[in-house]
Amino acid sequence: MPSFDIVNKLDLQLLDNAINTAKKELITRYDLKDSECEIELDKKSKMIKLQATQDMALQSMVDIILGKMSKQHLDVRSLDLSKESRPSGKLMLLDIPVKEGLDKEVAKKVVNYIKTTGLKVQASIMDDQVRVTGKKIDDLQETIGKLRTQDFELPLQFDNMRS
Repeated sequence: MPSFDIVNKLDLQLLDNAINTAKKELITRYDLKDSECEIELDKKSKMIKLQATQDMALQSMVDIILGKMSKQHLDVRSLDLSKESRPSGKLMLLDIPVKEGLDKEVAKKVVNYIKTTGLKVQASIMDDQVRVTGKKIDDLQETIGKLRTQDFELPLQFDNMRS
């Protein structure tokens, strides 16, 4: 039976490239020269760690990172920008988690949307992804097309197409 998976994955190598080019830009930016700015990507915990002496410099660094991510064709919705910066001595720190996988709420929204399309496919939640199965590949491709038109607050990728 044909199937595919709906996932939310971020290419960590492209993210690393975006962070490295952002670091290079920090060196050349005149307005951030005296801010002791640092950017670090922790690949294991999937966290971007920023530090600077001023809150304004942190916001500039976030803007730089978002710009570099979009140039690498990474979706900026993969970053959780809801956290506030916190002081630590004379520095301001900001941790930006990278969102991967579909949480339960988004997965339920995706499954409910697939059910409302009226296509002859079945969707089921499996850990942090949604598996869609159907009898015809055409139905699966139409489902992908309809899902691409919707906004689920996370970037969706379609993996593992089997026939």
